Order: sequence, then structure tokens, then C-alpha cells
Amino acid sequence: MLLQQPQESPYDLHFELFGFPIRIAWTFWLGAAVFGWYLVEAFDRMDGSPGRLPLLLLWAMCMLVSILIHELGHAFAFRQNGMESSIVLYHFGGLAIPRSTNSYGGFASSFSTPRMSNLNELWIALAGPLAQLASAALLVLVVKLMGFRVLAFSLMPWPFYLIPGVLEGNDIDSPGLLALVTFYVWPSVLWAALNLIPVFPLDGGRIMRSLVLMGGGQTDTWLWISMIVGGACTIYGFQGGQMFLGILFLSLAVGNYQMLQGSRF
Repeated sequence: MLLQQPQESPYDLHFELFGFPIRIAWTFWLGAAVFGWYLVEAFDRMDGSPGRLPLLLLWAMCMLVSILIHELGHAFAFRQNGMESSIVLYHFGGLAIPRSTNSYGGFASSFSTPRMSNLNELWIALAGPLAQLASAALLVLVVKLMGFRVLAFSLMPWPFYLIPGVLEGNDIDSPGLLALVTFYVWPSVLWAALNLIPVFPLDGGRIMRSLVLMGGGQTDTWLWISMIVGGACTIYGFQGGQMFLGILFLSLAVGNYQMLQGSRF
């Protein structure tokens, strides 16, 4: 599947944080470079740019912290429910992998059904995007208290650039500081928002499934919702020239269709 985590490699980075084993696959750095290349190029054309390589390294570090916070949100929610987990960061984001259950993350790889209550499932799925958005909101608050505007929101699609106050204030005159704020806020907000789209197995799809099942709905109901939304996102991606989005949501929609067929037998 498109979102399968990579096999372990001698080039992976391993460490532990808050008691959670963490693996950063070498493909994470490759994915970060691909996703951020055009933004880095744009900043490199600004006066006073420190250079493309330093900007690319800064972007990769911001992506690392942002996605790691997302996965830690899931991991702490698992721990709150008595389950320990490990974290893997790879080319399509990250995974929080609870022991003996399925994966959660920035982009999750498992289509299996978790063995926990719908309410717990909802909270665990929501905890990742909330942690990521909270970290971005904290940085935005600091920038606004300093009297600056947050340029990152002007680079985002509707409705993010309409958030009151974020584009008001003085411009950040330091190219390095401007890049740091933009490189963290831009992916943190959009990554969390993308994950909240109700397509399984993204976090939004898991939240939608929990709400449907808690409301008395059946498996077919949430799978149909997931397929329809996934199909709409596929069309939007391809028509807008965003091939990554189109391929991603096409893969997810196909996976949901296969699940729907399996649920009928």
C-alpha cells in the first residue's frame, strides 16, 4: 500500500522520548526535501537569504518537530488508555504504533479495526492533530505578541488566510526568523487540517467512524462517507494539479472500497 511504513534500515535514527521508542526512517528526510523544495526556493530568492541548504535543513527540522508532536499526541492518548506505543517517522509523515493494535499517525498505514471503545478511539485520533495545532498556535501567539504578522497564513488556501488578526502587524525583518516561523506554522496547520479530512484511515476518518458508530450507524455508513469524500478529494487533487493529493486520496478511496466489499461477506 502507498502508506506502508518502510522496513528498518541501518540509516535510520533511533532514540527514546518520554519513554516512547522513536525511529526516524531515512526516507523521512527525503520526503521532507521533496515536500518543502518549492517553499525553500521561494525563501532563497529573498534578500538576506542564508542559502538554499541552510533553509532546507531548517525546513526539515521544523517538519521533524511538528510531525513528532503530532505522533506524541497519539502516543500520550494511548498511554492515557493504558497502552504503550512506539513512533515511526517516514516519507509520508508518521505513525504511532500501539503494541498489539493498529497504527495511528500523520498518515496511518493500517486499515484494520481497533479493539477499543469508540469514545477512546475518537480521543486517540483527535489527540494528534490537536497537539500539532496547539504547537502552531503557541508560536503564532508569540509572534503576534511581538507585533508581527504571520506570513505563513497568506500562503495557505481558504479559509486559513481569513483567520482574524494573523496577517496584521509588522513584517518580520529577519529572513532566518521569518523562515523559521513560516516553516513551522505552514506545515503544522495544513498537515493537521489534511489529517482531519474524514477519509479512513486518516485521523479525520477515524473520528468520523467513531461518531457514526456511537450514533448507531453501521460499518457500511462510515465506509460510504469515507469513499465519497475520498473520491471528491481525488478529483480536487488531480484537477488542481496536486498530483500527490490525487494519488493519496485515490489510494485511500480504493482501500475503503476493498473494506466495504469485505464487510459484505
